[in-house]
Amino acid sequence: MENIKWIFVLFSILAAISLMGIAVSISLQSILLAILSFIFLFIVMGFGFKTKKKYRDEGRL
Repeated sequence: MENIKWIFVLFSILAAISLMGIAVSISLQSILLAILSFIFLFIVMGFGFKTKKKYRDEGRL
């Protein structure tokens, strides 16, 4: 637990926020907000996996 990769903490928090945005948009019945939250989730998850692969290739994981 001594080597915390803060970028991954940030990615996970942003992904959780976008999931909450999807839940709120469903409760508000806002299709536009749901679509935007879903797109944001895809972008954040994509960058997270891309960064993880980069770190793994560099031997930093």
